[in-house]
Amino acid sequence: MAKLTPSNDAPGLHVSKPSPSDPATASAVCHCGASSSAKGDAQVGALVAGWNANHGSAHRK
Repeated sequence: MAKLTPSNDAPGLHVSKPSPSDPATASAVCHCGASSSAKGDAQVGALVAGWNANHGSAHRK
């Protein structure tokens, strides 16, 4: 299986929720150097919203 955790060499967003009763977790690394992680459904939702608004495709190279 490929490594899914984003890094400076492979930026991106990774979200995991192994089961409905487990809290979601997420990590993000952008090519601009920004990085973040979150645990818990609400915090992961906020991280994804911020990624979509400010990183990822919002400012691709």
